[in-house]
Amino acid sequence: MDTAYSLRFIRRHYSAMAPRSSHWAIPLGVSLGVPIGLYITFLFLGGFSFFQRHFFYAHRLNTLFWHDLDKPEYWGFARNQVTPFNLPSGDESLYAWHVLPLRHLLKHEDRLQDEPTGHSNNITGTESFKILKDDPHARLIISFHGNAGHIAQGLRTEHIHTLTDTSSFHVLTIDYRGYGRSTGSPSEDGLIQDGVAAVDWAMEVACVSPDRIIVMGQSLGTAVTSGVVEHFSTRGIEFAGVILIAGFSNVPTLLSTYSGAGFIPVLSPLRPIPPLLRLFQSFIVDKWDSASRLAEVVRLTRKRLRLTLIHAKNDLEIPCHESDALFKSAASATIDQILDDEAFLSWKRQRTTQFEDGTFISTVIAEPDIIIRQELVAFGGHNGVMLASAVALAAMRTFSLESDTLI
Repeated sequence: MDTAYSLRFIRRHYSAMAPRSSHWAIPLGVSLGVPIGLYITFLFLGGFSFFQRHFFYAHRLNTLFWHDLDKPEYWGFARNQVTPFNLPSGDESLYAWHVLPLRHLLKHEDRLQDEPTGHSNNITGTESFKILKDDPHARLIISFHGNAGHIAQGLRTEHIHTLTDTSSFHVLTIDYRGYGRSTGSPSEDGLIQDGVAAVDWAMEVACVSPDRIIVMGQSLGTAVTSGVVEHFSTRGIEFAGVILIAGFSNVPTLLSTYSGAGFIPVLSPLRPIPPLLRLFQSFIVDKWDSASRLAEVVRLTRKRLRLTLIHAKNDLEIPCHESDALFKSAASATIDQILDDEAFLSWKRQRTTQFEDGTFISTVIAEPDIIIRQELVAFGGHNGVMLASAVALAAMRTFSLESDTLI
């Protein structure tokens, strides 16, 4: 009796447990299988340049459906402080903003208030353009934004406000080809061409000399900036300053640690298998080797260079060690010897001021008149760092070396 009862108990027990086990196995398999399947699909599609560029540049992700870029007052700008217009870049047409500093807006308010607002089909006939062109001391910041969105998306307008609201700096910013209301599709060569077109417009149309221009970029914009500045360096043209915010050394290296939106991995899951990681890195079409480009800019400098690298310690998308790599490449170009990683860190420490919160400022000074400065700030993340005082101060510091008057 006891044996029969035990057997019946065991059968009932396991028959009750079996459905429960399968009940948990299915959702567990789905919860693991779906993301793995999506990741494998993502990697497969990323091997094709069409999909790869859509993933990397994310140029179709914007808010044009409910934002009118021709009404910059929506983002807190004064009437006619911003003049939207288009400038040519090869066969493409780039949407751009020229933003007046508030000091100049106040000074010329009567002239500006009488003009119509919105997009200008004749930028050279506008009062805002004349204010820029006719001022022999005008200072201009050409700002290149990161990937995704458009000229006014996210914190980009607030970034412009930090540059124009309390200084005398004009700002020129563009949407690259394929972004916002600009025509075309993005690529590395295409975006560099767009950046060159913006600088050419500033120098040749607005007649602003390069020694009164700062070229600035954030995230993807740092790669555009590096490519543009290298292009002009080969022509012997040097700018007042170069400011890179949340930059990266090159795309293959970046994607091995990069997380989209701070938590979506790209190639980092492949790092435990180096041959597989290198295989997928070899499929990357646009390399954006900013580290090498900055080193070349330093080597080509004949008169003056002010290069500033700014990164937030809490950047979850592009780790701050990427700016370390940029600094090392640029700073190494100023010395005659090749230093290994340990020797370079020792050399860098001698030129670094360390703070109690783990942030620091490293400065390299070299001939003929080169200053390379790396600044790690505590907060801001990947995008909020654009609003850090360090950015506006970097622009002021750069221009103040030319003149003691910032207003």
